[in-house]
Amino acid sequence: MTVTIPFSASATYDGAPGTIGEARDFAADFLLRAEALHGVPVSSRTAGTVKLVVSELVTNAAKYAPGPCLLDLSVNRSTPHGNSLQITVWDTDDSLPQPGTPDPERIGGHGLELVLALCSKYDIQRLAGGKRVRVHVSLD
Repeated sequence: MTVTIPFSASATYDGAPGTIGEARDFAADFLLRAEALHGVPVSSRTAGTVKLVVSELVTNAAKYAPGPCLLDLSVNRSTPHGNSLQITVWDTDDSLPQPGTPDPERIGGHGLELVLALCSKYDIQRLAGGKRVRVHVSLD
């Protein structure tokens, strides 16, 4: 019987200048550790996708939610769809984001559309004191 120990990490951000870059760096470091310490292969393309998704989710939290946000990253190994990274962002705004209709003429407002296009699964839930946005990115 093989027992897999989940690999996860969390960080809290206050939305101050530099928050988005710090969140991207945190995600990049997490992926490097997942590969080096746990043997989870991560391509440079996948690492770029993860950094973009983290950027978009943390940007939305910093822009629309008063107060801190929490970023959780967790590797899910050997799921029916292979290895995946679960990215969860909690913030203090209880309004649920809605993806806009694609509009190449619109400037801005495409973040959630990008996230949904890049992720294999997503879930957005209103919780006491805010909301949780959870997405999954394939690592295979």
